[in-house]
Amino acid sequence: MTKVTSLRRTMKMKKCGRPPKKDNPEENKEKIIAAAIALIEEQGADCITVRRVCEKADIATGTFYYHFRNKDDLMMHFVRGLSFETVELTAPPSDIAGRITELYMLLIRKYMNLGIAFMRSFYTPDNQALHTYMGEKDGKFAAGTVMARCERELVTAQAEGCIQKNADIHQMSADICTIVKGCIFEWCLSEGKMDIEAAVQRMLKAYMA
Repeated sequence: MTKVTSLRRTMKMKKCGRPPKKDNPEENKEKIIAAAIALIEEQGADCITVRRVCEKADIATGTFYYHFRNKDDLMMHFVRGLSFETVELTAPPSDIAGRITELYMLLIRKYMNLGIAFMRSFYTPDNQALHTYMGEKDGKFAAGTVMARCERELVTAQAEGCIQKNADIHQMSADICTIVKGCIFEWCLSEGKMDIEAAVQRMLKAYMA
């Protein structure tokens, strides 16, 4: 049982108050995350506010702002955390579909560990944190994101002749992100029964053929 799961099971709705000085900062952060997960599962991602999270976690707002700048910063916790810029991949560059599948599965497994109930409520069109992370700004993907690393992998594959030289690599990376998001959505609809890794690799191979 993870710490977050344990905290979620023991949390009770209480009036927010200033935590004792003996409180552990790391434990408080875990309480905030656990409270957010519980609220998202119960009411959806749109219900999240700093006040509701503090009430659920039984912490003071000052404690919340010690760990997160605002609600959006908290929501971004669930889509960031792992920097894809330096992560090592085992699939060879010649197997670009397998390599990109491996890359995206690092993110997907993080989602899967949060549970199907959480994902069904979190993975919605109105989730601005998700849209911000998996979107573009000024025609570019944010550094360290899975899309930026995907684009770099495609550039390398193109230079090695694994992808047509006239292919629009940036558009390909955006298309791949769309394919993966569709697979995650289907995984949610199937209540987690779909083999999402096999589906992602199959679709990427077909797309890159």
